[in-house]
Parts: sequence; structure tokens; C-alpha cells
Amino acid sequence: MSASLHSAFVPSGSAPAAKPVWCVDADSWSRARATLPQAAAAFAEAGGFEPRAGNFLLLPGEGGIAGALFACDPPAARPRDPFLPGRLATLLPGGIWRFVSPPADPRLAALAFALQGYRFSRYRAAEEKDQAPRLELPHGVDGAALSRVVEAVFLVRDLINTPANDLGPAEIEEAVRGLAKRFGASIRSVVGDDLLKENFPLVHAVGKASARAPRLIDLRWGEAKHPKVALVGKGVVFDTGGLDIKPSSAMLLMKKDMGGAASALGLAAMIMDAKLPVHLRLIIPAVENAVSGSAFRPGDVFKSRKGATVEIGNTDAEGRLILADALALADEEAPDLIVDFSTLTGAARVALGPELPAAFTDDDKLAAELAGFAAREADPFWRLPLWRPYQSMLDSKIADINNVSASAFAGAITAALFLSRFVERAKSWLHFDLFAWNPTSKPARPEGGEAQTIRALYALLRERYR
Repeated sequence: MSASLHSAFVPSGSAPAAKPVWCVDADSWSRARATLPQAAAAFAEAGGFEPRAGNFLLLPGEGGIAGALFACDPPAARPRDPFLPGRLATLLPGGIWRFVSPPADPRLAALAFALQGYRFSRYRAAEEKDQAPRLELPHGVDGAALSRVVEAVFLVRDLINTPANDLGPAEIEEAVRGLAKRFGASIRSVVGDDLLKENFPLVHAVGKASARAPRLIDLRWGEAKHPKVALVGKGVVFDTGGLDIKPSSAMLLMKKDMGGAASALGLAAMIMDAKLPVHLRLIIPAVENAVSGSAFRPGDVFKSRKGATVEIGNTDAEGRLILADALALADEEAPDLIVDFSTLTGAARVALGPELPAAFTDDDKLAAELAGFAAREADPFWRLPLWRPYQSMLDSKIADINNVSASAFAGAITAALFLSRFVERAKSWLHFDLFAWNPTSKPARPEGGEAQTIRALYALLRERYR
């Protein structure tokens, strides 16, 4: 990953022969039609082109194609899908294209164009066009900055889409080490029974049943004098549910249970590539929640890194356990900001669906600031409350806390409250409960693994720490 231009783009003004794309809506269509070559305008009229969002038409010209029409939402309207222009990467024939009448947000349109080109081709050859179309960057769009985001999203998608037989705890560590080497970061890994020696008992408990050793991966980058930013990602490479085993239907997508780790890694990559003046710490507890004779059990009690004892009410609530030790580690340095990412609860998905990650924080200013960047970047989330009265739902009769509530209510909130017990010293803490998966394909978002919230967070951090 580097600041070089992504292959979907060519620099602004570098391709004088680039074919034009007119992005039109109901209001601008009549004006745009007057600027078209006469033959192209007649063709569009004869073909009955209508400027309804998503409509597309190639326009003929002397010796071939003169350009293309693509209908977008009007600038004044709130677009139903700001990534709709991504479809152009699939609809346009090969060659270089440019916007002559751009969409409402040319930067997001260019981002969508590149993201549409993602293919996960590790296990079969990608079905590519003879020549993929390329986009001349709209005037004023920073191609290197945009490419940095595209490559981070592709990294996250690749990691989540890789099945667990090829992506275990060791392979997650390998991915982190690759970025550490590229950006000159330091990295440390605590593996297997050494987790007990170095006081990560919950990570060890969850991962000990697997033949693949659990580990705590700890990357550092940047100067110590800079503001401390810690990213923590849940790295459960596959979740059977443990002894509270999931039904087979619930295991089908469990290769994505390391989506939090992938997201944290993608954001870390952008931060390091942009050389933001922060002291970055990336912490990933990587485990497989397997079933064997050594698996942890319902009713077991473990002492956490922070010292609090945890009763296991359900072994399928393992993500919060490994995050507890990782958050405690991050919190020990009292960083300016801790952000954790996890595919944590079905309750968040029931409440918000697959496209809206749930966010939790007590920092109202941070939440409001991030909401602004989320809207600008079309990278949404929805804030849910850390409702402290629900803390009693996690009471245990024999330990300091239970890892699950006995109630069927407020599952995402009680999970967040559990995690909050392990963060005390950080100035701000932000917890994301993600789906990290597109259940169906949409423009620029193919079915499969997805990077959620990291573009908005990167934009916030870039603004805060210039």
C-alpha cells in the first residue's frame, strides 16, 4: 500500500482524448442535451433516454463511441445511494473517461468507481473485461489520498473474504507484520501459553481449544511525543460458538468474525501511509473459538487482565472476552483515543440491519464530530446509548461480572457495557459493533466482506492530527 495512484485512475488533465460522461438529472438534462454533439443528442432523444437515477446510455459518434449519459440524483436531493456512479466502472467499455458534467460529489463518485472494480479472485480467475475503463480524476480531487482509501478498503475486504482454513491467528499476524515492515512499525506477538505468563487470561481461555495457537498482536508506530491513538480489533478467525455451539446456519458467515481486526488493520494502514502525527498502537487478539476437550465452559470463572473476575454465561459471547484483555492493555497507557472494532452482537443487526454499524461512546463531542465525517464520506453508523442502568443485567452471583445478560433485551448495549468495564484511563473510547459484510451487491459494495466506519474515522483523525 502506498500513496501512488490507483490503477482505476489517471491524473486530472492528463488524458485530453478521454471520452466524456455527462451525469445528468431531471433538472440538468435539458441543459446537458444542448451541449451534446448533434448526432448524440438525436440518438438519446430517439432512444427515449430519461434522467431517472441509474439510467445509462452510450452515445455514438464518428468512428465509434462519442461518450455516455448517466443519470444521478439531483444535487439538491439527498441521494438514495451516493455510490451509484460506481456502476460506471461496470457499464463503460475500456478506455479513459472523464466527467464533463460531474455528479454532486465528484470525489465520492471517483471513489465509488474504484471500489466497484474490487474482485476477490484468490480461488478462481477474476472475470475481467478485455480492458477495464479508467477515470480521469475530477479537478481538485487528490488522487493519492483517494487511492490510499481504496487500497485500505480492498485490504479489509480481502481479509474478511478469506476462509478460515487459510486465515488463522498466525495468518492475521502475518498480515500485520507485512504492514509493520512496509511502514517501519514495531510489532510484538504473545502466543499460546505465553498469554498466561503475560496476563492475557481471557484471550488464552477463548483460544485454547483450537489446534491453532491464540495470540495477542501488538503493533506500534509513530513518535512517542505525539497524541496516542489505540485501535483494537476482534480477531476471531472462526466462531463455532464453543460448547454453546451455533446451529450450522449461523456458522456460514463466521469466517467474517475477524472483521473487527481487518477493519482496525485497514485504518492503521491509512494512518501510517498518510504519516499522520500520532503515536499509533494496533492491538489484535486473534483466536479461533473451537470445540475440543480443552474448550472453556459455561460456568467457568476467569480473572481478566484488569483483575476483575468474569463468569462465563455463554461461550458464544467470546468476542467481548478477548476484547476485554486487549482494551485493558490499550487503556494502561491512558491514550487520547481508543477505538475498538468488532462483529459482536446479533442484537445490533436486528436493531440496525447490515449497513448501519452501532457505535457507543460517552464522548458527545466525538460522536457529533464523527457523525459529520460519516455523512460526508457516506460511511454511516448509528449511535446507541451506554445505558448504565442496564449494567445490573451483567451481575454474577459468584464473580465480578458475567459475560452475558440473563435477559433477552438490549444485547448490543449490554455487550458495550461489559467492554466499558475495561476502559478507565483513556480520554475517549469509541466502540463499534459491525456486520462487516454486504449480504447483497450494490454499487461499489459487492457481496462479501466490507470495510465499515474506517473511512469516516480516517477523515476525522486526518482533520484532528494534521
